[in-house]
Amino acid sequence: MADAVHFFLGANSGDGFQSLFHELEQAGTYDLMILKGGPGSGKSTFLRALGAAMEEAGERVEYLPCSGDPDSLDGVALPGMGCAAADGTPPHILEPRYPAAVDRIVDLGRFYDLTAAKAARDEIVALTEEGRAAALRARRCLKGARQAELEALEPGRAGFDLARALRRMDGVIARELRRRSGGGPGRTQRRFLGGITCAGTVWRFDSVDALCPRVYELADRWELAGPLLERLRAAAVERGWDVTACPAPEEPERLEHLLIPELGLAFVSTRPGMEYGKKPFRRIRLDAMTSARERGRERFLRRMAGALREEAAAALRDAKSAHDRLEAVYNPYVDFDGVRALAAIETGRLLSWQGRTLSH
Repeated sequence: MADAVHFFLGANSGDGFQSLFHELEQAGTYDLMILKGGPGSGKSTFLRALGAAMEEAGERVEYLPCSGDPDSLDGVALPGMGCAAADGTPPHILEPRYPAAVDRIVDLGRFYDLTAAKAARDEIVALTEEGRAAALRARRCLKGARQAELEALEPGRAGFDLARALRRMDGVIARELRRRSGGGPGRTQRRFLGGITCAGTVWRFDSVDALCPRVYELADRWELAGPLLERLRAAAVERGWDVTACPAPEEPERLEHLLIPELGLAFVSTRPGMEYGKKPFRRIRLDAMTSARERGRERFLRRMAGALREEAAAALRDAKSAHDRLEAVYNPYVDFDGVRALAAIETGRLLSWQGRTLSH
C-alpha cells in the first residue's frame, strides 16, 4: 500500500477564501470528478471510499482536507494516474472546462429525499445563515490579525540582506539541483501545507517527511523566505524537476515551502506557530540576515495578532458547529447506500485506467 499524504487546496484569510482548486485542472489531468451536492449529501463519504480503495490498489493518494474542518475532506488526488475528485460547491466552486473529455460532474444531490428536506426548510435556512455569519466573523478577525502581523514584520523586512541570502541559495542550487537528463522543464503544482482551521492552526509537515527525506529548514520569523524559495523553484523546474510549491495561506503569491519529491528534497520555512518540529538535514537562519531585532512594539503587535487568530479559530468552530447541525438535519434524508454504490462504480472506472501511460 502506497503512503498517503495530506495537503490543502483552500485556506481561510482576511481577504476571503483562498482557492487552489483550479490546480486540479492542470495540463496532463486525465479525469477530474467534480462532486455536486449540498451539506450532508455524502461528498466526504464518497471521497473517503475512493481514497481507501486507491490506497489498497497501490496508488499514491493525496487527501485534500477541508480548510474549515480538517477532519472532513474536500478532495482526493491520484498523481500517478492524473485523476482526482473534488467538492465543487461553494466556496470552492468548480465547473467542467472540457466536459467528459477531462472533467465531469458527479451529482450526489440525487440522493436527497426532496420532500423530507423541504419539510425542514426553516431549520435548514436558519443553520445556513448562522454558519455564514460565523465565517464572516472569522474573516474579519483574520483581516485584523494580518494587518497587525504586517506592521510587526516591517522592521525585519526593511533590514534584510537579500543579496547575501540569494548568494546562499545559489550555493544550495549548485550543490543540490543537478540537471535532469533528457526531457524538458519540470512542472509546478501548488498546494497549501496548512493554515487556520476550526482546530486552530494546522501544518502537515508529516507530508513533507513522507515525500522528502532531506529537509532544509529556513528559520524565518520575519517571513523573508518567499523570494529565496521562488529562486529555488525556478531553478528546479528549469533543470527538469517537478515541484510542489506551497504558498502562504493569506498571501498566495508568496511561497513558504518547496518540495522536490523526485530528489527527496524539501525546503520549509519556520516561525513561531509554524514549527517543523524535527531535526532538519540543514538549517539556514534567515533571521541572522536582517539587522532588525524584535522590540516591545513588535512583541505587542504579535500578541495582538495571536489573540485575533484565536478569535478567528473560535468563529470557525462556531461555523463548524452550525454545519454539523445542518448535516444532522439532512442526513436522515440521504440515501448513503446509493452514495457508496456510486463511489464503488467510480472507483472501478478509475481502476480500469490504472497503469495507463500519462501524456506530458
